[in-house]
Amino acid sequence: MRLAYLVPAPISLSMGAAEVRNREKFLREVASSHVTVDLVEAGEGPASIESALEEYLSVAGAALAVERLEAAGYDGALLGCAGDPGLDALREVAEQMVIAGPGEASFLMAASLGRRFTVLAPTQSTVGPTYDQVARTGIATKLASVRSVDIPVLEIRADRAATLKQVEKAGRKALEQDGADVLVLGCMSLAFLAVDRELSDNLGVPVVNPVVAGLKYLEALVAAGLRPSKLAYPRPPKLTGGKGVSSLRLVAQGGTNNE
Repeated sequence: MRLAYLVPAPISLSMGAAEVRNREKFLREVASSHVTVDLVEAGEGPASIESALEEYLSVAGAALAVERLEAAGYDGALLGCAGDPGLDALREVAEQMVIAGPGEASFLMAASLGRRFTVLAPTQSTVGPTYDQVARTGIATKLASVRSVDIPVLEIRADRAATLKQVEKAGRKALEQDGADVLVLGCMSLAFLAVDRELSDNLGVPVVNPVVAGLKYLEALVAAGLRPSKLAYPRPPKLTGGKGVSSLRLVAQGGTNNE
């Protein structure tokens, strides 16, 4: 099975080559023995995603990358952002390849592990979009809350011990004040920092890591021969006759379409 971890931005520019190698190593450790996982960066996108605007800005680059991955014969791709930006659009682009969202996978798993779950989001600016994301998944009644850990995405890796302390503080409030009994890490930088085991041990509840949940969910779908319904996610009408995503771009002031 050949899978891709699709980061909707060139994170080698924003986070550096060492972090890319760290993530590749983590993905290989999580993947099953018969699965290869390649980290693939979109050619364009924001340095980090901490708002609805940045989510939307990441979609075009990710859509172009989905086309390349499908043409290269990948069986599936896991979107490399816990907010699942453009997940529905990417499923429209893919004709056979399975596209999974780590956020969606985490929410579905969390809903089966307890009565109510809390998502631990990186910043206050991601709280609202996360509520919307859970609602789109269709399990809003299982959501206890979304809480910010108040750490910008690009600073999460700076001090692991301090980050764990801050995340644990937010998680404890969710359990004591919001009625949550399961926690979800709502950021891939938190996920790759692998604080979920310690957090679970310290707080005594399941903590869902979106890298692990998303990759295992994707593996299961591909192994079962299942893919998102094209009735739900039909191919965009303009993408016929071999046209690709780039053909949808209009260029003003005497320019031409980039086909």
